[in-house]
Amino acid sequence: MAPTKKISLSEEELVSKLKSQDTIAIQALYDMYSGALLGVISRIIQQTEVAEDLLQETFIKIWNSAGSYDSSKGRLFTWMMNIARNLSIDKLRSKDFKNSSKNQDIENNVDFIDTQKEITFNADLLGLKDMVTALKPEYNDVLNMVYFKGYTHVETAEELNLPLGTVKTRIRMAIMELRKYFN
Repeated sequence: MAPTKKISLSEEELVSKLKSQDTIAIQALYDMYSGALLGVISRIIQQTEVAEDLLQETFIKIWNSAGSYDSSKGRLFTWMMNIARNLSIDKLRSKDFKNSSKNQDIENNVDFIDTQKEITFNADLLGLKDMVTALKPEYNDVLNMVYFKGYTHVETAEELNLPLGTVKTRIRMAIMELRKYFN
């Protein structure tokens, strides 16, 4: 597949083509300004996927509101940069963005933290295994299987020949007992 040639237009040509909704304008706009606009967005929104989505929204807003651009008030790039910045700030302040930031998948965060800090979890150093061993045997068995051997709750129930609800109750009760050590 041959590489496509990037389109470059003068600012006046680009504005004219945008206002007349000429499709070549959106390609030129992307070729000429996508990197700079993504840079503006990325300074505000750190998540790459969200920033790329906002870049697309920025181009759509530019396309739809090109008729309102007034060259006497400033350069085209400044106008587009303000659109990108405002969309990014709106996204940052939005309720769904705040909630999605709070509700990150725990596995991704644990992996990220581990790779960034190179910290390993060693239950023996914390004395956690000793605390678990001191619990009632039925709590000890369930916690060992779930937290130290990696069994799921269902697998633990099958292995110990217990109802799933009993396994979950024992885990909850064991955790409540362990909390006594830390409070």
